[in-house]
Amino acid sequence: MFRGSSFNAPSRFFRDDKDFSGCSIFGMMDRGGGKVNGEPVIKAIANMKERSNGLGGGFAAYGIYPDLAEFYALQLMFEDECARSRAEEFIRRSFEVAEAGPIPTRSIPEVTDIPLLWRYFVRPLPTCLQEEEGEDDYMVRAVMHINVNIEGAFVFSSGKDMGVFKGVGFPEDIGRFFRLEEYEAYTWVAHGRFPTNTQGWWGGAHPFNILDWSVVHNGEISSYGINRRHLEMFGYVCTLHTDTEVIAYAVDLLLRRHGLSVDDLAMVLAAPLWEQIDRLPRGKRERATALRQIYGSLLMNGPFSIIISNRTQMIGLTDRIRLRPLVAGRAGKMMYISSEEAPMHLIEDGLERTWIPSGGEPIVAEMEVGTGMRAGVGA
Repeated sequence: MFRGSSFNAPSRFFRDDKDFSGCSIFGMMDRGGGKVNGEPVIKAIANMKERSNGLGGGFAAYGIYPDLAEFYALQLMFEDECARSRAEEFIRRSFEVAEAGPIPTRSIPEVTDIPLLWRYFVRPLPTCLQEEEGEDDYMVRAVMHINVNIEGAFVFSSGKDMGVFKGVGFPEDIGRFFRLEEYEAYTWVAHGRFPTNTQGWWGGAHPFNILDWSVVHNGEISSYGINRRHLEMFGYVCTLHTDTEVIAYAVDLLLRRHGLSVDDLAMVLAAPLWEQIDRLPRGKRERATALRQIYGSLLMNGPFSIIISNRTQMIGLTDRIRLRPLVAGRAGKMMYISSEEAPMHLIEDGLERTWIPSGGEPIVAEMEVGTGMRAGVGA
């Protein structure tokens, strides 16, 4: 035994390396379709700076490319010019390219080791579609091809009229780096990362995206292995070395491809215990049993709180026993979801209501009728 060692040694000698409630998530949606620039969401996520450690920050913004809204905004990061050349060769033989160029950024000392960041506004060439394949399915297949087969190239955003902006740094620095004050969006989602089990790198920052779906996450998915293997049966390949990637692909599979409802999604990702299912009314019990039997491999085991967004919705969800915090707020047509309540008050003087959702019960905000989006009941 070393001199002075003791099972009762002061805790300052044995610090835990993990912050078990780390990571910050924040989302804001104007359900009436009104747009604001990125400054409020940067201010909100910066208010929770102690939840991140500078190894990842990012944003998703919806409604930012109205002049090219019918094209997929394919945003990539490259390790070098050779990777960009290889990726562009694939892109130009697979898509109609309406516009291409570097993503606008500014140089700031806090953000370093920057990959090449480019975006391409594209539409699949009809001759490249497989029989009975839709454009969304083709786009997913193309994203997987680039991420798996083109060394040094990673797609980090692939939806229409939206974009993801992420990297290594505190989120407020990433926001300034990407000049988010120059974009106007009706939905903003943000993340401040405190990685515990995986490295901090540009592709591993949140949000994770496929098509219009973006996910920010606070927690740890210990079921990542079985989740990943299940998704691989449907053509999704996890290449970004972060557990949250499986959530984004699971959302696309369940909501878009299999047509489940948001309540069904919650029942799969945050599944109740069998004894809880047995106590449900008959109809709900049969539905919950079927979902658990069919999608048991997509149960997200471990603590989590997440915000899922697309062009018409913003959804908040936690694990069944709320091992990660989540709070919701509302002010008129504005809807907020956050790790903490303070950021909402910081950017919204007229906050009418805040509440803490039950574990496993989704918060759903949807665009209103008349905004040009799919109608929804809202939150």
